[in-house]
Amino acid sequence: MRLARAQTPDGIVSGQYDDGTLETEDETYEVGEDAELLAPCRPSAMYCVGRNYAATLDQMDYERPEEPDFFIKPPVSVIGPNEPIQYPTFSEEVTYAGELAVVIDEKCKNVAEDEVDDVIRGYTIMNDVDALDQPGRTARKAFDGSGPLGPWVETDLDPTGIDMRTEINGEERQNSNTELMLFEPREIVSFLSERFTFLPGDVVAFGSPANPGEIEPGDEIEITYEGVGTLRNTVTEPED
Repeated sequence: MRLARAQTPDGIVSGQYDDGTLETEDETYEVGEDAELLAPCRPSAMYCVGRNYAATLDQMDYERPEEPDFFIKPPVSVIGPNEPIQYPTFSEEVTYAGELAVVIDEKCKNVAEDEVDDVIRGYTIMNDVDALDQPGRTARKAFDGSGPLGPWVETDLDPTGIDMRTEINGEERQNSNTELMLFEPREIVSFLSERFTFLPGDVVAFGSPANPGEIEPGDEIEITYEGVGTLRNTVTEPED
């Protein structure tokens, strides 16, 4: 099942998405006609794991972490599918990174690995937009619009061993599989839940495969994870 949020003439609604149609308890909406998809949840935080693929470590000359290495993106970083990524005025080196992410479904803490499936809503996709020339992870990764998320939440997915790809203007830039993660999704959720109380709608992203690269205004980014869908966003010129 795919769960989505959308802006409609009746306000923001949530429901089940299927082949261009969003169905709520009361109404049915046609996406692109009387509904536009929004980010599929409203997280209080996005907990993002880095350095989680061996090939990425080799490419970026990073050391292999002994435990999940993470940072946090705030709610202002979230934008939805098809929403423009505004190139930041303070950076000249902005990159994409296509990541699988999970949405938490209930308030929880200290979740055992074998109980993770009981507290999650499902899986979605995040683009970890990074102003690479800024000092420190917060300055690089936690700015407005740096966390495109969507297009929906897939509730029926085993996150192990699924293919992914990222295309920029139709050219493939990333091609990998989640079996190459150093720390698998349930392990990461359990690890982070020891440190943070998760709230409904919070997001945990599991890191990017190799070949995150630069983007420029005008670029169209498409990130696809098998069994989930495709997150699309276009980069726009910086605002004055």
